[in-house]
Amino acid sequence: MADRERQDALLELLNSTPVVRDEVQDQLADPEAARTWQRAHGGTGGPGEQRYLLQARDALQDVVRGSRPATSLAPLLEDVISRPHLTPAGVTWELDAPAERRMAVEAVMTWSALQETMPGRLRPCSNPECRRFLLDRSKTDKARWCSMALCGNRMKARRHYQRTRDAAAE
Repeated sequence: MADRERQDALLELLNSTPVVRDEVQDQLADPEAARTWQRAHGGTGGPGEQRYLLQARDALQDVVRGSRPATSLAPLLEDVISRPHLTPAGVTWELDAPAERRMAVEAVMTWSALQETMPGRLRPCSNPECRRFLLDRSKTDKARWCSMALCGNRMKARRHYQRTRDAAAE
């Protein structure tokens, strides 16, 4: 899987608990939905894999929001080994992790790679009522919303309404 695909899968995983009609929805709580998601992203779809994936998602959400330290991810990486392989193109790394933890480990490793290559670009949406995340790939690093359609327009409309209301009250 290419880096961009891994990043997109991580973002999808982080965004699998959106707020819909003021209630948090866990899109991976249903075993069949989770199985489908896991298989679509290279997993086996097994229940153990789902359990570790949800643990990783919940921990990563908290780490990205800043409510847990990165060290809280350590249990997900226990007994994981990364082995180097020399090829004509250079060194590649092969991940050796228990099968049911592989997707969870890959999510943590992708988060770590983003921290190194794109620090601060993976962040929560600026809408306080939203639980989604964004990965800002723009040159300016000024993206604030998970989606302009979902949160950006809504927040801009609220600010406009508030300014109009405040001006009328003066």
